Order: sequence, then structure tokens, then C-alpha cells
Amino acid sequence: MSQTQKDRPWLFRTYAGHSTAKASNELYRGNLAKGQTGLSVAFDLPTQTGYDSDHVLSKGEVGKVGVPVNHLGDMRALFDDIPLEKMNTSMTINATAPWLLALYIAVAEEQGADVSALQGTVQNDIIKEYLSRGTYICPPAPSLRMITDVAAFTREHLPKWNPMNVCSYHLQEAGATPEEELAFALATAIAVLDDLKGKVPAEAFPAMVGRISFFVNAGIRFVTEMCKMRAFVELWDEICTERYGVENPKFRRFRYGVQVNSLGLTEQQPENNVYRILIEMLAVTLSKDARARAVQLPAWNEALGLPRPWDQQWSLRMQQILAFETDLLEYDDLFEGNPAVERKVAALKKGAMEELSQINGMGDAQEKIEYMKARLVESNAARIAGIESGDTTVIGVNKFQNGEPSPLTSGEDAIMVSDPKAEADQLARLNAWKIDRDDKAVAKALADLKAAALDGTNIMIPSVAAAKAGVTTGEWAEVIRQAFGQYRGPTGVSHNPSNRTEGLDDIRDRVSAVSSKLGRKLKFLMGKPGLDGHSNGAEQIAARARDCGMDITYEGIRLTPDEIIEAAIRDDVHVVGLSILSGSHIPLISELMEKMKAQGLSHIPVVVGGIIPDEDADRLSNMGVARVYTPKDFELNRIMDDIVDLADPTDVAAE
Repeated sequence: MSQTQKDRPWLFRTYAGHSTAKASNELYRGNLAKGQTGLSVAFDLPTQTGYDSDHVLSKGEVGKVGVPVNHLGDMRALFDDIPLEKMNTSMTINATAPWLLALYIAVAEEQGADVSALQGTVQNDIIKEYLSRGTYICPPAPSLRMITDVAAFTREHLPKWNPMNVCSYHLQEAGATPEEELAFALATAIAVLDDLKGKVPAEAFPAMVGRISFFVNAGIRFVTEMCKMRAFVELWDEICTERYGVENPKFRRFRYGVQVNSLGLTEQQPENNVYRILIEMLAVTLSKDARARAVQLPAWNEALGLPRPWDQQWSLRMQQILAFETDLLEYDDLFEGNPAVERKVAALKKGAMEELSQINGMGDAQEKIEYMKARLVESNAARIAGIESGDTTVIGVNKFQNGEPSPLTSGEDAIMVSDPKAEADQLARLNAWKIDRDDKAVAKALADLKAAALDGTNIMIPSVAAAKAGVTTGEWAEVIRQAFGQYRGPTGVSHNPSNRTEGLDDIRDRVSAVSSKLGRKLKFLMGKPGLDGHSNGAEQIAARARDCGMDITYEGIRLTPDEIIEAAIRDDVHVVGLSILSGSHIPLISELMEKMKAQGLSHIPVVVGGIIPDEDADRLSNMGVARVYTPKDFELNRIMDDIVDLADPTDVAAE
């Protein structure tokens, strides 16, 4: 039935940030001028993992996947001429969320804003950190404590702020089924609310339940995805009512933002990604009863490199056309009473509740995280196997591969390239900041922060004071590490072969034959240098190598070149595999190859995977890298064949 008045559209956002705070500020103001109605801030990996730009682990990562924010001066520059009191800002930040929110509050106060009027979201999630993104700092228990510290603080000081955004987006990117995405996200929200209950007055708790928001993924199976969102709405209402006794429907409302699936964006025929993004957006907008509150869309060329402002504008216009040119917002829910939709929603709810019941029956957070991580690796392996076998069709990848070359990907300006001078500029300004600040005020602020961390005081109170005193991101995080310890998460890849056998017999025979020549089992080292925590690809390579009969060492994430070399020497490996998706492949691999040569390890072949432009692939080859793989190389068995070839002493002798 048509309505007399149109619904208000969702918030229009693009996920953005790069190079420096100044450059990102220019991008934000440009996007707002084009009709964007909210900001979604992407931070670089050092900022996400609690390191200053001058830390050894930050080399090559500064400004690559987001904006570097080291201190109050950076945050001030990031929002220059953007009135925060009138803005709705989403900050994609987790481990360092208390710190970045503290900096945001300090800048708002400098602008003269009423802090209680600030609107936005700090992701402040735990499940994304440990299961799919790897940007954690400390163990799960103190991380959970800091999440609820932020929530309790915002209740008192920023009542319009969403203190926690349960991020199931990356779960789907890591291979989660819809049922797993539902269950794992809801389990996270339950853990947070159970902990928060003791930190706020009982009468205030229902309203705090209402401040929890979600950030989800919408994939290409858009009917299933739409039903998943309706299942989310119903399950959340049931949990709020039955577990927490929330009576006010307003506080039981499932509020979510979305970015549609980036995992399915293809390097091959990338113009097809425009259709994928549009179809995926329909899943979270068509159903009024389960419509997103905010939508941010990836750009069509993200599988190739950093999108340009024009590419982001194209994604923004897609949202605006749907909201303002069509009649979508004039109607009630289009699917209410649809029997097919009701059956699918019921099936998703049943599967999710079975999974959630199993998780809730487990012991501590560590046990739950290890279980969920293993499930994600298994589900992602099944997804990849489906694409390899052709059971899952991906146009331009495993079907209809032949076609005209894309005119959109040609020319020097086809993708945006990070300013190579940006890192040096950031380091110079960081050094100047440290020189100009009051060292005594910094020391006192850090001491107060550590005391609060140890005695249970809300971490936000000393964090805001530290922000104003001039403390840096790395200094704040180092105190957190000292107080709570540093964490190394599970990889989800066991050393026991799975039951997977399809298409592997020939490779297993080759691995066995080459192992006989080598005098021991072929040893393959897989690792991720730098701060990139996108471990999905590395995990699948390690798992497939294991299933092919290789002896694998998977060292996990956040490794220095020295740590990789140490592992290669310790385990006497035959081939080294490295995965980097943050764009820092050139400086990191260059350093690694130089150090391997100095250690007399140039005979060990190195293979590299990532989002790597052709010219960078040539540079890596000139450094001595044996093979370079990009997202178009989806057939893992071919990669396994290459690894066997590289390890074969007969082939080496022939060369």
C-alpha cells in the first residue's frame, strides 16, 4: 500500500581515509559537498593496532589503508572545517577505539561543540578483531572490559553516540555462512551486554541495549541476504525481550549499517562489480522492516587498488538514484506475508539459534574464539572449493571469461596511488609534535592511564585527559599492552589434514615425489609481514598446502621480516609464502629480500600474494620474488603446483 509520505532515506556514506589527515579532510569535505550525509573514517593499520607512524612495524603501512592519527593534532586536521556537532561520524576502529573516541571528543570541545550532542558510532567490536581482522592489542577479557567502559562513558556524556557496532561484515568476508554470521554477531552482542549490565544503573540498561548497533555485510545472493536481515531483526527482538526484559520497542529495534560485499569484487572484468554492488545494496534497502540505517558502498575497482574520488562518487550516486529517483521509499514492507520469505527467515533463524546455543554452552572467550575461527576457515575453504569446481558461478572468473578488455582500467590514472611522500610528511609532523608538547603533562597522563587500567577505573576518563595532554596513539597502546599483556590470536589452521580430497590426488603424488628427492617432507612457510590482518587468503593457502601433504608452518599475522627469516632458518623451509593486502608489498618485500640475501637464503624461493598492480608485480620479480599472485588467481591447486615446482631440486638444478 502506498504511503502518503516518503520514508527518510538512510545515511549515505563512503568509507574513506588515506595518506594524511590533511588529504583525508579534503576528501571528506569534497564528498560532503557531493551529497554524502555522514562520514565513515578509515584508519591506517598502525593506528588500528596501536602504533605510532615511526614504529618499526609501521614501516610501509603509514596511510595505506586509511588515515594515520597519532595525536590530537592529527585528529584536529582530519576534521578541520567540519562541525562535529552537526556531523554523524562512523569510526571503523576497535582495539584503539577508546583512544580515538577520546581524541574525537577533545577536538569537538576545541570546536566549542556540545559533547552531549555528538552523533555517530565507534565500532569498538571484539569479534572482528579476533576472528577476521587481526588488529587486536590485548587478550579478549580486557578488550571486552574496554568496550563496555566506552559504552558506560557514552551513556553519561554522549547519550546520542553508538558506543559499539557489532561488526559481522568481516565474518562474511572470512567465509561465514548466513547462519554463522547471525550467530557469531549475536553472541558478541550478548557478551557485551552481559558485561555492561554491571556498569550502568538498572533503569538505564534498556536504553543502553538500544544504543548497540550492528555493521553487516550483504552478499550477491540478495534474496538470502534480505531474509538474513529480517532474521536479524526478529532474533534481536527476541533476545532483547527474553534475555534482557526490554519492554520499550524503541530499544529493541535492530539498528544497522552496511557495506556490501567486497570479497566478491573481481579483478577480472571489474566493470561487472557495478552490477554486483547494486544488487547487493537491494538486499539491505528493499525490505522496509529490515532496512539499513546507513549504507556505504565499495567502489567498482577495489580489487585493483585504491579507488579515486570519482570511483567513490559513482558508488554514492548509486545510493542517491535508488533513494531519490525510484519510488522505493513510498511503500510499506514489500515482503510481509510472503510465504517463501517466511520459510527462508525461519530456516535461517533455526540454524543461527543452533549455532548460538553451542557457542553459549562453551567456556571462556578464548575457547569460543578458537571454535569460531576454525569454523570460518572451514566455511571459507568450502566457498573457494565451490568456485574452483564451478559449482559456484562467478561471471568473468570461472564462467564467461572471454570478453572485451575494460576501457576503465587503462591509463596512468586508472587507480589512485598513495602519495609516496605522505609517510615522510607524517613522520616529520609526529616528531615535531613530540618536541613541542609538555613532557611532564604527558608522563602524568600516561601514569594516570596505567593506574586506571590496573584498578578498574573507566578507561575513557584518563584517555580523554591523555588526548588533551598530547599523548600519542603508540604511547596510549603501550600502556594498555603493559597493563593487560599482548595477544596472539588463533590461526584457525590445524596441522591435521582435512577430509578434502577433490582434485588433490595428483598434487599429493607430486608432493610425495618431491619430498623423496628432498629427503624429507616438503616444508612450506606461510606468513604475513607488516600489520595487515586480513588473513583469509593466507589461511586458505596454508590449509590447502596442508591438505596436499606439505609440512606447513603458518606463522600468522604481524610479522617483521626478521621474524619470517628466523622461522625460515629454524624450520629449514623449502619455499616461503607471503600475503600482504594493505598495499605495503614493495617496502616490506624489498626489506625481506635484502635480509634473506644477507643471511645467505637467496636459494629459498619466495612467493607473494596480494592486491598488486602489474607494474608492482614486475618490481617484485626484479627483486627475486619467484611468483606473484593477485585476486584473479583463484585456483589454489595451481598455486600448489607452483610451490611443488619451486621446491623440486631437479627443476632447480635444471635452471
